[in-house]
Amino acid sequence: MNAIDIGAAFDADGILQSSLEGFRPREGQRRMAEAVAEALATRSILLVEAGTGTGKTYAYLAPVLAAGLKVVVSTGTKTLQDQLFRRDLPALSGALGRPVHVALLKGRSNYLCRHRLELALDEGPGVIRETARLAKIQAWSGITTRGEIAEVPGIPEDAPVWGRVTSNADNCLGQECPEFQRCHVVKARREALKADVVVVNHHLLLADLALKEEGFGELLPGADAVVVDEAHQLPEIAARFFGVSAGTRQALGLVADTRAEALKAGAWQASLEADVDALERAARDAAALLAGAGGRISWPELPSSSDTALAALEDAAAALADACETLGGASAGLDAVERRARAFATRLGTVREGGGGFELRWAETGRRSASFHAAPVDAGRALAAQINARECGWVFTSATLAVGDDFGAFLDRLGLEEAETLRLDSPFDFRARTRLYIPEGLPAPSDPDYTRRVVDIATPLLEASGGRAFLLFTSHRALQAAARLLRPRAAELGFPVLVQGDEPRAHLLASFRRLGNAVLLGTQSFWEGVDVKGPALSVVLIDKLPFAAPDDPLLKARLEAAREAGREPFRDVQLPQAVLTLKQGIGRLIRDVDDAGLAVVCDPRLLGKGYGRVFLVSLPPMPIVRKADEAVDFLLGLGLTTLEDAG
Repeated sequence: MNAIDIGAAFDADGILQSSLEGFRPREGQRRMAEAVAEALATRSILLVEAGTGTGKTYAYLAPVLAAGLKVVVSTGTKTLQDQLFRRDLPALSGALGRPVHVALLKGRSNYLCRHRLELALDEGPGVIRETARLAKIQAWSGITTRGEIAEVPGIPEDAPVWGRVTSNADNCLGQECPEFQRCHVVKARREALKADVVVVNHHLLLADLALKEEGFGELLPGADAVVVDEAHQLPEIAARFFGVSAGTRQALGLVADTRAEALKAGAWQASLEADVDALERAARDAAALLAGAGGRISWPELPSSSDTALAALEDAAAALADACETLGGASAGLDAVERRARAFATRLGTVREGGGGFELRWAETGRRSASFHAAPVDAGRALAAQINARECGWVFTSATLAVGDDFGAFLDRLGLEEAETLRLDSPFDFRARTRLYIPEGLPAPSDPDYTRRVVDIATPLLEASGGRAFLLFTSHRALQAAARLLRPRAAELGFPVLVQGDEPRAHLLASFRRLGNAVLLGTQSFWEGVDVKGPALSVVLIDKLPFAAPDDPLLKARLEAAREAGREPFRDVQLPQAVLTLKQGIGRLIRDVDDAGLAVVCDPRLLGKGYGRVFLVSLPPMPIVRKADEAVDFLLGLGLTTLEDAG
């Protein structure tokens, strides 16, 4: 089926209209499908920005199915992976009359490891709550065919018990594992190699490109095409995959696994215990060194004692590897621990020394952990080399790839010099169903009183909408300040306030949808990948233009590289990145044809600076209002408070 034929399938009298309930023809969807079909046929590189509502999923899946090629489809989230595999691909395959073998492949940590479950049962529950959870997992392990941990009801995916019964690239025993023949990961990989269409996520795709342990190294060479959905996420993830890292969580994982494997093998002894304890102390000392620092820290900004602490951590890992080696093959598990400990020490040494193509170094901190990273300054160059080395078609698509009509910034992040491009506007009626409110009279974003003024602006809007809002912030500090100011006002107005950090992200989103009148305050993780249709989300307020923090070490490196290449760092790097982020945030508002609502961008620079126009021309065509009463009247006209009374 060529591009013309696939386009006809999307016509009003086409096969999809007659076969799929609820399908409606869209010109943008047809154009994208034809462009994807052409890219698959010619094995070229295509970038497609498809506005919300275009129907990009069907627009790339239909040509994939019709082409009869071996195709890898990569998505940004496990949720979208499941949707493609369980809903979209079966529906389209049936409609087109093209039965194909489809496989779903997730990262290792999404599958039960039978060997590690046995270790956990032998070791016993770490805390009382894990007793029931381990028992439930044990019962499920006897009946599951795929071994996906998402199958188990009542145990959150972020529960600590999963870390004990799943594997990762570090602790997997490979072919030496006693459960290798029954391994769920091995089974999933074998299935993927036989499939016509394989659905993966970006981490697996990049692991395969970079030939990392957690990847195949053999999936992509056999592919005729690769389709990357939510492609705007790819460059940031790539920066990690083409570098090296070592962290305190990995070290503590080594500690736990050494104990478990040694006890199981009957090899636990005083000298080994001393080496295990030394590694645990070194890991906790390294984490404590950066406690409270928050976020990313460039290497020169680390405390002066960091190198001593990291050297101690490296030495402790090497000593543990030596200790396991002296046990002389007591078990496959201890042999694996020895290899892991030595590899950990090597990676940490590489990070400490830098150079050798890893010019960029930084640390990241969590609540009780720290990780240390080294990467090439230009990960795009490494990514482009991998893309160009494969003789297959590449399709990159997202709702946010272009600044205006220009794809140059995204091409630069991918390290590519040229590609075919297509930009498709959303078919939704933004002019009739939305307004963009840019408040008058706000001070500069650096003003100490700025966040209070933002909350003052938000309050009458939230009263008019009856809650039903996302308030998105560019910093955790502003979020927390806004939460303190808003909670008492919300209590008076009668709507609940949900704040990022109070509960896991998935729980907050579930509560927001269930409550129907909540106000959710979030930072970066809520700017994208959140889909709330209907009146439950009728206001999206953004406190500031989302320029990345100027002290971020990755951004600093990109700015310096742009400067050395004779480019203008703000115009060519910072501005495009901020524009694409704002498009993602605003994109939370209208998710369906019947949605309506108010977008609010509080930052006075949007109209007060020359570069503000770059933002405005990149946003959907929303009529601008400047007066508070105009914004309130628009919300009242949506009938949201009437809706609340009726409920």
